[in-house]
Amino acid sequence: MRHPFFLAAILFAAPCQAKLKILAAESVYGTVAQQIAGPAADVTSVLSNPAQDPHDFEATAQTAREVAGADIIILNGLDYDAWMDRLVAASIRPGREILRVSDLIGAQPGANPHLWYNPATMNEVGLALAAKLSGLDAADAAAFTHCEKLFAARMNQVQAAIAALRQKYAGTKVTAPEPLFGPMAAAIGLAMQDERFQRATMNGTEPAARDVAAIEDNLRQRRVRVLFVNRQVSNTASARLIAIAHAAHVPIVWLTETIPPDTDYPGWMLQILHETGAALGQQ
Repeated sequence: MRHPFFLAAILFAAPCQAKLKILAAESVYGTVAQQIAGPAADVTSVLSNPAQDPHDFEATAQTAREVAGADIIILNGLDYDAWMDRLVAASIRPGREILRVSDLIGAQPGANPHLWYNPATMNEVGLALAAKLSGLDAADAAAFTHCEKLFAARMNQVQAAIAALRQKYAGTKVTAPEPLFGPMAAAIGLAMQDERFQRATMNGTEPAARDVAAIEDNLRQRRVRVLFVNRQVSNTASARLIAIAHAAHVPIVWLTETIPPDTDYPGWMLQILHETGAALGQQ
């Protein structure tokens, strides 16, 4: 069976001599852009390797050239991809569209930067992309709108999975070494613990001794049902918590900041939600 986004591509007019060029700082936004744009645009994602720690990324001359040639640039904001802000500022191009997701949803400085773990955010991204694409390519506006509706229909499945978990597990205590899963935990209604520890880890600072003791005790005493761990970040603190969770038989849900290859955003989130439900359901 052909993918619905592939079928939607037949709605597009014959490709123009020069396709639109979309550059996404993160592949999670790039996959959504490809779903909305279809064959009318070439999409490139800078951060696309789920085995690499995105916090270690350094922009190259190739990245700068891609920025200079892009018609639409998508970035997360909130200093998550500050390197992209610098490249954009150094390469002014009239008519270029910039979609900064943090600005789109009105996120305030200091907010959790992992915006894509909130599916409601991605619905807004889909709508904004369809509008920007239509502004640059009016001939394909109907196709962009159609693809956005297909994306929204898939996102309805994600929202349904969230609602089912919320009905069953709202208020359940969980924890994590860093706040990657925070937006999704809030959407499900999970009671995320040890947030001071998570903030310190994310910011590269030493957690307070009392916060270290609290998260370790929560795991040892099984006061939390699940530990959510980012595969892309490796450090001593996370390794210690993983070992404690294994010893205490606290289930672990493994996450990434970068979308895995050969999948799309709704499919990725549905898989994570399935694994979350399985972990929460363990006794």
